[in-house]
Amino acid sequence: MTLLAACSLPRSGPNKNEIYSGAVERGGNAHVIYVNDHVNRTANFAPSYGFSSTFQGAGQVGADTIRAGDTLGIGIWENVDDGLLAGLGQSATQLQQIQVDSDGFIFVPYAGRIQAAGATPESLRQAITTRLSSQTPDPQVTVVRAAGDGATVSVVGRVGAQGVYPIERPTRTLSSMLARAGGVVIEPEIAVVTVKRGNESGKVWLTDLYTGSQNDIALRPGDIILVEEDQRSFTALGALGGQTKVPLGNEMISAIEAIAMVGGLSTNLADPTGVFILRDEPDSVASAVLGQPVYGTQRMAYVLDLTRPNGLFLARDFLIRDEDTVYVTEAPYVQWQKTISAITGSANSAASIANTAGLN
Repeated sequence: MTLLAACSLPRSGPNKNEIYSGAVERGGNAHVIYVNDHVNRTANFAPSYGFSSTFQGAGQVGADTIRAGDTLGIGIWENVDDGLLAGLGQSATQLQQIQVDSDGFIFVPYAGRIQAAGATPESLRQAITTRLSSQTPDPQVTVVRAAGDGATVSVVGRVGAQGVYPIERPTRTLSSMLARAGGVVIEPEIAVVTVKRGNESGKVWLTDLYTGSQNDIALRPGDIILVEEDQRSFTALGALGGQTKVPLGNEMISAIEAIAMVGGLSTNLADPTGVFILRDEPDSVASAVLGQPVYGTQRMAYVLDLTRPNGLFLARDFLIRDEDTVYVTEAPYVQWQKTISAITGSANSAASIANTAGLN
């Protein structure tokens, strides 16, 4: 009974042989691969964030272009004492808070309904002047874009002031709009900025936004800007200094660094020949690693043997990706120690019981 109990002793997870038994070669559904230079060359890629050419190629919105929803201020001076619009004894008429309707038009008395959307204040001024010239001599017209609320973007997430902001001359690019919204309120190293435009979206690290001008894209009306903390992480399990979920941040983390981030290998438990990186690999990468075509996502168990002459170098060069599991098996002698402890502990317990019974 003692030996049977020893077979089910507590442990942190499967041992190496149990993982190997799940290999494709043994009828399982996982590819167990020892990491070497070839594996590092073919499996190591870091999915990067960035905007597509569609985002990067879009030119800046004209700051003076009038759009539906904008508010205009129009001033009209007439060169007669009793004009069409001005009161008796006055020559100037101010038409304030004229909003461009949803079809892009405005109405000006005696000039009628005029297309404003798509025009600049100057071209609209000329159109109004032409319309009025047939009714009052030499009218002088001014047009001011009082509020550009017709071209707005929404800024949400981890910024100083979420809200809907107009695209104006100082805020026509992503970085300037983020500054207008109070800046980012989380650590720049873990901040990701996503821009949704229609059916497309793109994202970029905040630090890459300020280091690469190609990422500081021009904004478009209706854009949604989301700032959030990066959610990429890996999970550490087994004979390690800690078992936890660890955020990746925006750095490229190697297997050695991942182990160090959770306290390193457990000196009393870990088997340095049994460091596993478990992941679901896309078929393109899996085919390159295996050297033969495979189809569909493949379960891969990459094995790092840190006791090999170049084991630490291979682990240093192996990159950890989002949703990886870093698992370290226990050394074989650990289970043996537990078995011996269970046997001797059971014997000691039996002797203690017998002694206690004898005393009674």
